[in-house]
Amino acid sequence: MKVRKSAAAAAVIAALALTATACGGDSGTAGDKPKGGAGGKDQPKLPTYTVAKDVKIDSPTLKKAQKDGEIVFGAKNDQPFLGFEDTDGKRSGFDIEIAKMVAADLGFPANKVKFETIDSNVRETAISKGQVDLYVGTYTINDERKKQVGFAGPYFMAGADLLVRKDDKAITGPKSVKGKTVCSIKGSTPLQEIKKSKYGAKTVELSKYSECVQQLLNKEVDAVTTDDAILKGYAAQRPEKLKVVGDPFTKEPYGVGMNKDDKALRDAVADALEAHQKNGDYKKAYDATLGLSGSPYQEPPALERY
Repeated sequence: MKVRKSAAAAAVIAALALTATACGGDSGTAGDKPKGGAGGKDQPKLPTYTVAKDVKIDSPTLKKAQKDGEIVFGAKNDQPFLGFEDTDGKRSGFDIEIAKMVAADLGFPANKVKFETIDSNVRETAISKGQVDLYVGTYTINDERKKQVGFAGPYFMAGADLLVRKDDKAITGPKSVKGKTVCSIKGSTPLQEIKKSKYGAKTVELSKYSECVQQLLNKEVDAVTTDDAILKGYAAQRPEKLKVVGDPFTKEPYGVGMNKDDKALRDAVADALEAHQKNGDYKKAYDATLGLSGSPYQEPPALERY
């Protein structure tokens, strides 16, 4: 378990462009210093979230968090504009904002939200063992995962795509990766998809997307596959070197993961997502984070309550 780090009270995407380190690692960047990025006067501003008072929900997870005086979210730290951690330990991105708005409705201000970096292949374990209270990190809802964890959402619909070098004209979509080497991370749904025999790709499995992107920049692999929202963030960091093919071949509904049996918490998180979508916080958060990658805003999918 890594040492817990406090969430930034006001996550700023400018940190992404200004403090990124080279060549992977815990800070999660890949390659040389990114160009462009946010930080201008006209940049969309992050919303502030009103913190609920005296929250009473019959949830074992929430009661423990209230007793501890903090709520712990599992998250990613190497996904530009989604879940990113800079060299100062500050977190930023759309998923980080989703966590903060949910936490506020559960009674926790930003300075009482803790983030733990949890890799994809151990998410279910971290949730089931109580290492994190909730998980927000490009976490696709599917029936297999529902056997192990509970989900509130979906709050965003992504789709698996391919990231390639800017000068690559051979890879134009999933049907053109036969014989090519495609990198993704262990435990991801796009990896399971691209491994199917119908695509004919060779695969490399690593622990972080930033490591895959570094191998792509180094010409060790031909493409990286994961959700288009994640790939657009990397392409926005290196627009002169990388591009997203733009031919999604799966649907990836993102949800907030939690203990499978904690229905009261699941309902409360769903209520929070719905409330912030209706009051405009969701769109403001999107525009100030993932929207900066070039991804056009899309209305969130309908929440699925169960």
